[in-house]
Amino acid sequence: MNAVNFLINTLFDLYIMVVLIRVWLQVARADFYNPFSQFIIKATQPVVGPLRRIIPSFAGWDLATILFAFVVAALKIITLSLLVGAAFNPVVILVSALVILLTAVFKLIFWVLVLRAILSWVSRGQNPIEAVMIQLSEPLLAPVRRFVPPIGGLDLSMIVVLVGLQFLEMLVNDLLSRLF
Repeated sequence: MNAVNFLINTLFDLYIMVVLIRVWLQVARADFYNPFSQFIIKATQPVVGPLRRIIPSFAGWDLATILFAFVVAALKIITLSLLVGAAFNPVVILVSALVILLTAVFKLIFWVLVLRAILSWVSRGQNPIEAVMIQLSEPLLAPVRRFVPPIGGLDLSMIVVLVGLQFLEMLVNDLLSRLF
């Protein structure tokens, strides 16, 4: 049963991250003609396309894609509940879906930053994924670089952002654990 639980968790989490990357690509105004961006669009378009006809964007945020990510998170909770035989509680499902989305956002930012760092060592600008990772992470790193300039050619902004991200994630988890 643990193996099935792991598989369901992993598949849902990966797809939630793909959906959230689509939102992030739109917010960052990343290159949508990049092969990586095209993969993200094609993986989410069958559901997001029809939803966008019904639910409009608001203030630059694609509400249809955000709602889809929330629904996928709720489906994850429902699937895991069915697997264990737990009773359905709509409030628990909605709150859990919100917590899953917040956790996924933190994980996604972490992995994009780590992937950008690794690709900067290996690919030297030759990989199309690296271009998208730069477009996604630069709005997070650029403000930090104003306060923490590179020291001896070593850019410490990535470390500062990762530590800040860990702090923020712990803070949010503490607040959520007190509320629920």
